[in-house]
Amino acid sequence: MKRQPARRFQDLIVWQKAHQFVLSVYRYTANFPKTEKYGLTSQFRRAAISIPANIAEGFKKKSSPDKARFFNIAQGSLEECRYYLILSHDLDYGENSAIQQEIQEVSKLLQAYISSILAPGS
Repeated sequence: MKRQPARRFQDLIVWQKAHQFVLSVYRYTANFPKTEKYGLTSQFRRAAISIPANIAEGFKKKSSPDKARFFNIAQGSLEECRYYLILSHDLDYGENSAIQQEIQEVSKLLQAYISSILAPGS
């Protein structure tokens, strides 16, 4: 049985997981020191938001290279978040192993989605 293609970006599992990651980042950064409000908290949240936002934008692009470009931008934002998790841990801003697992899952799904888009005959 062949799966129906997604009709909306919200149907994509990779977008759903990326959105959940954003919600986790908001919960995690809510406990950061107030001095980080315009620093790490803001940067981390913006980078996290960029992941599902670029997935959503790329979803409606017509050509595979255009789609892949937006998903690659999402990958860049994901790696930025990966660094912010390292920094947050090193600054003792809270336990983040669960959120690290979330980012790993999003990373794998995003890579698989890009690979399927760029596969010959897709």
